[in-house]
Amino acid sequence: MSPEPPRILLVDSYDSFTYNLAALCRQAIPNCYVHIIKNDDIELKDLLLYLPYFSGVVVGPGPGSPNIPEDIGLVKNLWKIDDAHLLPVFGVCLGLQSLALEYGANLHRLSVVKHGHVSAVEHTGTDIFKGVGPVDAVRYHSLHVELSGAKNIEELASTHDEENGRVVMALRHRTRPFWAVQYHPESVLTRGGGIEVMLNFWRLARTWSSSRGRVTRPWDRKADAIFGVPWPYVRPLPSTPLITTPLSASALKLSIPGLSAPEICEVLGVDDDSSPFVMLESAAHPGQFTIIGCLTSTSLRVTYTIGDGFVHLANGESCDQIYLGSHGVWSWLTSFMNKRKVTGGSSEIPFWGGLIGYLSYELGTDSLRVSTDTDGTCSQTRHPDVNLVFVERSIVLDSTSGHIYIQSIMEDDDEWLTEMAEQLHSAARNYSTYSSYNTTPYSTKARPNTSTVTLPDRDLYRSRINLAKEYLFAGESYELCLTANTRITLNDPLAPKASLTYSPSWQRYKHLRELNPAPHAAYLRLHPTTLLASSPERFLSYTRPPGTTYKLCPVKGTIRKGPRITRAVAEQALRGSQKEVAENLMIVDLIRHDMHGAVGENVEVKQFCTVEECKTVWQLVSVIEGQSADGADETASHCANGALGWEVLRRSLPPGVSRSMTGAPKKRSVEILQTLEDEERNVYSGVFGYWCAGGGGDWSVTIRSCFKYDDRYECDAHSWTKFTNPDFYPGVHEPEQWVIGAGGAITALSDPDAEWDEMLAKLQSVLRVFGAAVPRGH
Repeated sequence: MSPEPPRILLVDSYDSFTYNLAALCRQAIPNCYVHIIKNDDIELKDLLLYLPYFSGVVVGPGPGSPNIPEDIGLVKNLWKIDDAHLLPVFGVCLGLQSLALEYGANLHRLSVVKHGHVSAVEHTGTDIFKGVGPVDAVRYHSLHVELSGAKNIEELASTHDEENGRVVMALRHRTRPFWAVQYHPESVLTRGGGIEVMLNFWRLARTWSSSRGRVTRPWDRKADAIFGVPWPYVRPLPSTPLITTPLSASALKLSIPGLSAPEICEVLGVDDDSSPFVMLESAAHPGQFTIIGCLTSTSLRVTYTIGDGFVHLANGESCDQIYLGSHGVWSWLTSFMNKRKVTGGSSEIPFWGGLIGYLSYELGTDSLRVSTDTDGTCSQTRHPDVNLVFVERSIVLDSTSGHIYIQSIMEDDDEWLTEMAEQLHSAARNYSTYSSYNTTPYSTKARPNTSTVTLPDRDLYRSRINLAKEYLFAGESYELCLTANTRITLNDPLAPKASLTYSPSWQRYKHLRELNPAPHAAYLRLHPTTLLASSPERFLSYTRPPGTTYKLCPVKGTIRKGPRITRAVAEQALRGSQKEVAENLMIVDLIRHDMHGAVGENVEVKQFCTVEECKTVWQLVSVIEGQSADGADETASHCANGALGWEVLRRSLPPGVSRSMTGAPKKRSVEILQTLEDEERNVYSGVFGYWCAGGGGDWSVTIRSCFKYDDRYECDAHSWTKFTNPDFYPGVHEPEQWVIGAGGAITALSDPDAEWDEMLAKLQSVLRVFGAAVPRGH
């Protein structure tokens, strides 16, 4: 009987790069099983009983300090285990610091922190560096060890910083099988000291075990009950069976030159402010497809609020509470879509029908198991955390080919397709001849003394920046993305009121797309929430199975175009900036971790820090792609209907350091931000987009946006109350309030005044829609 593959125990200290390290282990130790536990999942005295099952232990990085028991967990005592339980251990970052401290080293703060920086490492060429050439290593740390006084610890590598002097980069214990590095061997930019060092560790570990006659214990049910399945995880099939016969998509492909997306929306009745309406618009390069939902009175609406044990499912005039039971909302939506699989649509377009809407920032933090405090938010005026509509009829515009696709996934719907095609042709003729469709927005500028802009408190915001920096210096995070809400209150009794024939929010959206055209724009009127978005950034896209590709394209680093801003100038300002590249690197490593956690090993950085040209800016873009294991999405295509893409999205939310949303490590950063921000972000810094019933999806980051709560609609357990009398709109005489979120990534080098100014600049791009500006004195 052939021996079992080796098993590695990876101890995770709540880091955001753990799965990258697991992938490195699998690369260096072919066919090994990697079992991942948190540093507080099990007590050391219990773990000792199971160490004989493992060939070695890897202690991963993490936030905080090895001096704080809550940060280091069982790792502190792992270095002092008795000889009877001894086995090879390899530590990374926090792991190195913990090992050194346990044997008498001292811990200090760096004068200048190194987060996402690449340093040349000098090494001995022996031990874990045997046969290793030059090393350029990525560092994420603000603490370091000083070895004077340490017993039985031998330094193997160091680097020299102009600001910090000599810093230990690797070490080993002289008599025990312990090795560690301060840098991150798993980072995408580490060269020479990644797989090479891990291969040497594995060579040394096998030699040590062989010399002592150590043989691992065969895996059994007892161990399986404690440690579960190894990474990469195999996703179970969904519990809800696929419908016997999938729905079929039918479509007409038209060429109607000159007919724009706003014109089509107005043909479809977007001016009726009482009705739901959804459009995902590619209003600027490099966007290509615009998706417009043709909603009906029976279109299914799905809403969910964190803390509820049910979803609201609205259909026509009814609204029912569907209890989740043992499901979470994510798995419930997977089952929902699994019953609505669609086949046969056009391969030329990404959307055939399915869910369109938004997911809140707090939905992502809830998935991280970070508690969300909603006590201070009135449940009657709180935006849903999930707000989606199932679109059965839609129109898709391809800005590259100029074609318009009218499609339906409803049975026997050819008559509607024909009628809609005739309406669009007629609209194009009428618009060309009579300009009968007024797609130029009415003025959305507020009259003097009828609007109020309430900014965050400047001194408080600046003080929070300084607090954030202290967390960075203490090793709690590599970057913290601090945000705040600005509120615009409109109170003009003479302004046109929302009615069945006039939608103020639609006029504002048309103004927004003129002022700030964006590749990922959206008009989502899903009462009680209305969202106007002009996002420059796609978050996650995934193609239809089989052969699904999962792609994230983070943008970090932007410079506005100008007469003297050539590509060469932009390249120097962005790629030539250590700060911009470091921030982009943090995003890329974090995204790799998120994707490895969902799809397994097959994750690749296709593009790193490339300067791309957009309509108004140059920006620094990276591309990370993943694919599931061979045959896995084949199963998903028949049974899960894009469920793996949905899982990638769940694991990736809330958006990380991408576009200044959270930070890294993500969980600790989110917890810190909850103490620095005074209210929920809600819709802002979540995502909006679609899940196609054919299995694909596309989601964008909710930034450069504004949203409002509309109290004209109420949903209880049994009915969806809709006020359609144009003379009676509850709330129209009340002030209208919009929210704009904005913020920035705080690093150790951040200047509070500069960060405040950056936040205001981002805010201004949306404030202009209201004819407002940042008040003087700010």
